[in-house]
Amino acid sequence: MPTAAVPEGAGLDEAVTIGVSIHVPEPYGSRVQDARAGYGDPQARSIPTHVTLLPPTETRTGFLPGIERHLRAVAAAQRPFRMLLQGSGTFRPVSPVVFVRVEEGAQECRVLEAEVRSGPLARELAFPYHPHVTVAHGLPEPVLDTAYERTKGFRAVFEVTEFVLSRFGADAVWRPWSAFRFGGA
Repeated sequence: MPTAAVPEGAGLDEAVTIGVSIHVPEPYGSRVQDARAGYGDPQARSIPTHVTLLPPTETRTGFLPGIERHLRAVAAAQRPFRMLLQGSGTFRPVSPVVFVRVEEGAQECRVLEAEVRSGPLARELAFPYHPHVTVAHGLPEPVLDTAYERTKGFRAVFEVTEFVLSRFGADAVWRPWSAFRFGGA
């Protein structure tokens, strides 16, 4: 996979916010985004449906080639795995989040998260890592209750063969930057 170029007009050492995640494929990704939008979540259309491996992390554009080398090496050592997303969960009262549970593939996500969040991406987390797919975030309690109830019946099964490095834009939209296929894919 080629190294991503520095965006046009960017300084050689501009600050950039990145994240790494497993994107949820269609038709499931759109179903979750539609649900988020229906609950009034303002971030619904600006974040691809995903399981986070590296939360938003500020770095410099000059570090991106080394970060990409690191991610390529992590991906090369991985094998595809089956993911089952099913049912609802919440981080309340600690955090106002309702999510779809990762019922199968959670252990593989934990291993990937630890590998991704090492080397040039080593950082502390505000909370212990818990793989999930956000359905509602930062909304009023009654809306979170509704999201929790409606998500109970959600189910998605798919093969995970890659993860994605994304960049947070000036327009507050997350966009895929580079995909890293697993070595066994």
